[in-house]
Amino acid sequence: MRIANWNVNSVRSRADRVVEFLDRHDVDILAVQETKCTDKQFPYQRFFDAGYEVAHVGLNQWNGVAIISRVGISDVETHFPGQPGFHKDPDQPQAIEARAIGATCGGIRIWSLYVPNGREIADPHYDYKLRWLYALGFHVADSLVAQPDHRAVYLGDFNVAPLDEDVWDIAAFYGSTHVTEPERLAFEGLEEAGLTEVTRGLAQEKFTYWDYKAGRFHKGEGMRIDFQLATPTLAAEARSGFVDIEERAGKGASDHAPVIVDYLPRASARDFDEVR
Repeated sequence: MRIANWNVNSVRSRADRVVEFLDRHDVDILAVQETKCTDKQFPYQRFFDAGYEVAHVGLNQWNGVAIISRVGISDVETHFPGQPGFHKDPDQPQAIEARAIGATCGGIRIWSLYVPNGREIADPHYDYKLRWLYALGFHVADSLVAQPDHRAVYLGDFNVAPLDEDVWDIAAFYGSTHVTEPERLAFEGLEEAGLTEVTRGLAQEKFTYWDYKAGRFHKGEGMRIDFQLATPTLAAEARSGFVDIEERAGKGASDHAPVIVDYLPRASARDFDEVR
């Protein structure tokens, strides 16, 4: 099973290149973030014509997540249990945003995630980000207690650089979000809950995101903030992976590059190694 995640930064403006990406890399399942559209605005037909099914949740022109699959989609959830909401005014209802969607595809539970950015350390959005990550960790832990052997992957844009090496210059991020100790501890909490981050050990490429500003991509000034975190059973099936840097280099590209991982059950993995 080839599973990819990609923050496309507007699916309506990049639908054709997403379809081309699916075909070029023979992708079975794609978890999409930042679709920036409502459910009614999503370009479903473009993906139906390419042989894929789609599950999407989008409430407005912000956020939005989707799962695009050619191996089936069932049991869709448009948020995870305990997912916190947000409103900048704490006295207003804290509405759940379109930041998580789960579905079962080809026997694997897929969660496409767009973790809150955090904005600035003193901003209420930063606290929201931490609460969101910890709530996700509680959900993961509960799921693994209920089904220790289930195959699931939580993937997407986590908006956290877990290690200093995951940014081009840690000094440039002094006083900024994405690299603070509380954010990194919250990310570690997902692994403590039972998940394994599989992309770092598979992908040779260092970064997954380059800001549009200041020619960051061409200067190599990127960040690693897009990941795939798998349950133990599925993590044992992760065989190879890479970041599609060429997609980020193209004209009109998203500021994120797709992350691709191949998962093979153990019996199939032996066959794979023999062929390779």
